Amino acid sequence: MSDIHSKVLPLNDLASLAEALKLQGKKLILCHGVFDLLHLGHIRHLSSAKKHGDVLVVSTTADRYVKRGPGRPVFNEQFRAEALAALSVTDFVTISDSSTALEAIRLIRPHLYVKGPDYKNRRTDGSSKLQEEIDAVHAGGGDILYTDDVTFSSSQLINNHFNSLPQPATDYLKQLAGKYSIDVIRDYVGEAKKLKILVIGDTIIDQYCYCKPLGKASKDNFVTNKYLYEESYAGGILATANHVAQLSDSVELITFLGDQHSHANLLKAHLDPKINLTTLTRLGCSTTIKRRFVTVDDNRKVFEVCHIDDQPLSNEEEQQLLSRLDGRLAQFDLILVNDFGHGMLTSKVRTLLTDQARCLALNVQTNSANHGFNLITNYPRADFICIDEIEARLATRDKHRSVKELIPELLTSLHAKHIVVTRGSKGSLSFTEENEFVESPALTTFGVDKIGAGDAFFAFTSPCFAAGVPSELIDFIGNVAGALKLQIIGNKEAVKWSDTLKFMTRLLKV
Repeated sequence: MSDIHSKVLPLNDLASLAEALKLQGKKLILCHGVFDLLHLGHIRHLSSAKKHGDVLVVSTTADRYVKRGPGRPVFNEQFRAEALAALSVTDFVTISDSSTALEAIRLIRPHLYVKGPDYKNRRTDGSSKLQEEIDAVHAGGGDILYTDDVTFSSSQLINNHFNSLPQPATDYLKQLAGKYSIDVIRDYVGEAKKLKILVIGDTIIDQYCYCKPLGKASKDNFVTNKYLYEESYAGGILATANHVAQLSDSVELITFLGDQHSHANLLKAHLDPKINLTTLTRLGCSTTIKRRFVTVDDNRKVFEVCHIDDQPLSNEEEQQLLSRLDGRLAQFDLILVNDFGHGMLTSKVRTLLTDQARCLALNVQTNSANHGFNLITNYPRADFICIDEIEARLATRDKHRSVKELIPELLTSLHAKHIVVTRGSKGSLSFTEENEFVESPALTTFGVDKIGAGDAFFAFTSPCFAAGVPSELIDFIGNVAGALKLQIIGNKEAVKWSDTLKFMTRLLKV
């Protein structure tokens, strides 16, 4: 077929054609990948694969399943499919609407599934899906084959020639890549899986009400919007716990729900099943809801309504929480506290946490409901602290000095070992008890939603700190998690460790 468009087929159509070709005695070869930037390595790999059969089918991952970080894929799925179809060596191309090749393997049932030489070492398969693909090939009567041609890195080529990061960020990544391989980073973070972690904080239900602007009201000075639909996400401490569960196999969560409109079913549906959940009840109030009205075309937030009771716990509720914590805190390797300032973390609770926690990680947030009141200095001490620049300035009551001057003061006053200040598009700046400054740049210029990026940063860096990961890697991992969270609407899903690993692998190929 000379027309490249006729070589690109839907997967179901290709599956039917594959059966017909087999009846004709043809041997089918399947290759799968993203093929974001088609290069000589791909061509040699596909050419080697074709030598082992009669018909070469190539499947490429659909855009929404490409998890290599912001800005990827560079070329959309249709362009990638057409580029593959333009090669004379390929007979058919399909776009796989899945994160793996499993569906393509099950439907096409190739005689041979061919992977590149880098997949001979299963350790490089960060998603741990290769074995599932191999099992599916064998179940269909096929076999696996690895080519042995020279390899090239699409990520390295893209980083060097299509990089959207500023030069200082590229230089930072080169310096980091010279010191740490992705396997070394993986081993460091792997230690976090052994940690027993307790997560404490306020439950927040994030509601996104999608609407379409109709225009200015005729009699008042506001824009009228047409309501379309809404989605609810597990926010606040629930989102933090879901992120943490990506790194640790032992996560316990303690939080409060209101006795009215508790949204307990949402927790069951959206909380990672391996999290051991304990919910206490606040009487006479609802679980906190933050309802944001969002324009459907560009995800722009236009208005927010909070259903919130941010009074401190009653004496009875406070005692319930204290009894759950007292005497148990020392059993955990890490106590991770996300204080949103909505009443759960009272003075007595804070004192107990700081007195009994073996390793205490704190994120204390300033928001529209508590501006200037919910400060990190409300806690006597912490081992690891993660706050943003505004929160650092409020805590030190200093508007003008550089952040580099403020951080050591906070570290000393709170007897901390590591403090990190997140700075949005400027990345992060941290300081350790060894008087070491670590500056890490932001790792993306793309984003669809800023909500929760700081929580993802905190959730990934705290276990890394407790696991003894080097300071410069802690900040790097945090910025990677934050960059990936920017690509997720609200707290619709957690930042996955497998995606974090893929993004780090891509970034370090400089």
